[in-house]
Amino acid sequence: MKNILLLLLSICLVAGTAFKNTWSADTKRITDDTPPRKVVKTDAEWKKILTPDQYAVLREHGTERAFTSPLNKIHDHGTFYCAGCHNPLFSSDTKFDSGTGWPSFYKPIAKSAVKEETDKSYGMVRTEVLCNVCGGHLGHVFNDGPKPTGLRYCMNGVAMTFEKK
Repeated sequence: MKNILLLLLSICLVAGTAFKNTWSADTKRITDDTPPRKVVKTDAEWKKILTPDQYAVLREHGTERAFTSPLNKIHDHGTFYCAGCHNPLFSSDTKFDSGTGWPSFYKPIAKSAVKEETDKSYGMVRTEVLCNVCGGHLGHVFNDGPKPTGLRYCMNGVAMTFEKK
């Protein structure tokens, strides 16, 4: 009996260590080791909660026209969230004007906020950026960004919302 209790205690300690500091109640921030929650909906459910433009980008991997997003002009301090599931994606501290016509960032708010996949559409190879919670298409990442990362996360503004701090 004592061995079983020790085994259970060990498992709890290991599990607790694996997920420690994943969500800080005082800062309410996602961290790099936060295991992402998952949001799964049917197409009909997505169509009910998203605008037609949001649906076309997030669920059908579309692209909004350059220079049409109001988020491109935002310079306030705050957080950019996925429009589909409200997953925090980017801090305004990492936003920069790339001149491309889409909101651009040099890094996500946490590594676990987004996932990257190879996109071979339109006869080219790019790195697609998806929301790691709902799988929504956000945009693409390129290697022509500013320091410190040298990356340009070129995001569709319609795929995101912004909350000012």
